Amino acid sequence: MFRISQNQLYSQYLRGMNGSLSSLVESNLQAQTQKRVNKPSDDPTATARIMDHRDTLAAYGQYQTNLDTATGWLNMSDSTLSQVSTIISRAKELAEEASTGTVSADNRQQISYEARQLFDQLLELSNMQYENKSIYAGQKTDQNAFREVLWMTTNDSTLTSGNSFQIDGFSKQTTLVQFTDSTGATASGGKINMSDPNTRVRYSIDGGKTFLTDGTVTTDPTTGKVLLTLPKSGASVTFDHDAQVRVTSTADTNDAKGSWLWLRPSAVYQGDDADAIKVTSMGAGTESIKSQASGAFPGSTLVRIDNTTTLDGNINYSYSMDNGLSWVTGNTVAADSTASNALLNVAGGGVLTLNSNGGNALQAGAQFVISPRSAAITLQVNVSETVRINDVGKDIFGGIYQNPDLVSGNGGNRLALTSSNAAAVFDANSTNFITSNSGVVTKNLFETMGNLVAFLETNTQTGVQQCLASLKTSQQQILTSVASVGGRENRLNITSNILSNLTLNENERISAEEDIDIGELMTKLSMQQTVYQAVLKSSSMIMQMNLMSYL
Repeated sequence: MFRISQNQLYSQYLRGMNGSLSSLVESNLQAQTQKRVNKPSDDPTATARIMDHRDTLAAYGQYQTNLDTATGWLNMSDSTLSQVSTIISRAKELAEEASTGTVSADNRQQISYEARQLFDQLLELSNMQYENKSIYAGQKTDQNAFREVLWMTTNDSTLTSGNSFQIDGFSKQTTLVQFTDSTGATASGGKINMSDPNTRVRYSIDGGKTFLTDGTVTTDPTTGKVLLTLPKSGASVTFDHDAQVRVTSTADTNDAKGSWLWLRPSAVYQGDDADAIKVTSMGAGTESIKSQASGAFPGSTLVRIDNTTTLDGNINYSYSMDNGLSWVTGNTVAADSTASNALLNVAGGGVLTLNSNGGNALQAGAQFVISPRSAAITLQVNVSETVRINDVGKDIFGGIYQNPDLVSGNGGNRLALTSSNAAAVFDANSTNFITSNSGVVTKNLFETMGNLVAFLETNTQTGVQQCLASLKTSQQQILTSVASVGGRENRLNITSNILSNLTLNENERISAEEDIDIGELMTKLSMQQTVYQAVLKSSSMIMQMNLMSYL
């Protein structure tokens, strides 16, 4: 037997009331949040699963953000290229009108005003931006993809064959250049050296209506370069070396037998390309090995020779795609005594080709660093799916492109734009539009439009006719690019639907773990309220009873 004190009774009452109240408060919180799990202690296992699902949802949210960006970027490109196609259609109408023999020189001059405006519009569209980022400059999104330059067309392919030229200055009007013989000794169409003291240059900046004779031809005795200075045109032309030109009749400025130069507008591409793969060799003996890479490389790749051998022997090699942190080993090229080269395959479709460069010995430890040029901007739009959102402008619009490997040693700036380090895209001969043959048809839009402007401004019907054929080819190139962009847009639409379904599924799985059954909760709340009320009532009745009440 032992005595129960009032203090023990009160403590027991408080524990009972607090326990009942705590259960009631917890159920009330679940009613407020409609969640079964409000803190990790409610269900640790379920909490872990819920956190995993929420991480997945966060990733899906980022994928959706990327998808929205990609959709906006590609929609802008789609709209831009559609406008480009419309401009080409208008240019074709103008070229068709101006290519007929019934159109006068004044009419072609009038048409040229609109043609130059179309050229300017194309330049603006090629530099289109989305969220202040250039969409056609590769990864150089902070600058315009193209800038306008002067380039040259000639009807004398021998003038530029093996002879690089550079144009300095700028003009918004085509300059037509012709060569004459001051003595008259050379007949029309006859050959004369540019550096000949008797060579005279005349040029027109009003479409051939009048010709200026203050042009000069000078030769640098040290470098052998020939400079054509055209004072009032705003431009000059420098040739790397002397060349023969055909004389134009002094009495006939329309003499087609002579060599003509058109200094006219074009555009130079300033963005990235993915055209070349650079290979740098390191290690003893590699100077006697010529290396080149081809195929698909996901990024910078290291290839290491693991045994001392020769090109026609067994070659053991390893490669790394993470800058040497990890290596894929155990690769072998079987011996081939008749082979003049060795092909080393790298995962992903890349191939490193090794050829003799005065020797064929390979030393163990020799390495080859493969660095592909990159221009693509890709966004991840699903767990294992990425999409390219940009395009290489030169592969769509053409223009003039300068090899990025040709840079000066002074601050890494590009070399001067010359035909030796820059060429017309798609067709290196597209600058020679007027030839004795049928001419060159190209899909280079900027070159075609530049020539169209030049031939309209100088009343050259034959050139306009050739531009018409190139405009049709250029438009097909644009439509092909539209199809590429459209295909990626459709892919994004499908991915968006998939992502929506995945997000819905994750939300449902979180709800199954986290949400509470409202009906069951209401029943539980009612029972807990009854229990709490009973505890309060019984406790109050017992607490009023004590020994003093019976004395």
